[in-house]
Amino acid sequence: MDEPMDERPDESYCKTPAAAPAPTGAETAAGPPYADCVLCRKPTEYPESVKGITLCPVCAWQEAQRTACSG
Repeated sequence: MDEPMDERPDESYCKTPAAAPAPTGAETAAGPPYADCVLCRKPTEYPESVKGITLCPVCAWQEAQRTACSG
């Protein structure tokens, strides 16, 4: 009990792992054929087999803004 409580003998206790490299875009293009956005015709993150309206993230965000304030 001679040691102060705030000193840690093992300095690796709070180390964080190295960050993963950022995706370059080639990782998503290698997947299944992606459905086109029904508004802007850009590829979405959904496969073509998904039924219903498919929106890209940008159009989905804009649609959510429009419907949120339509009250």
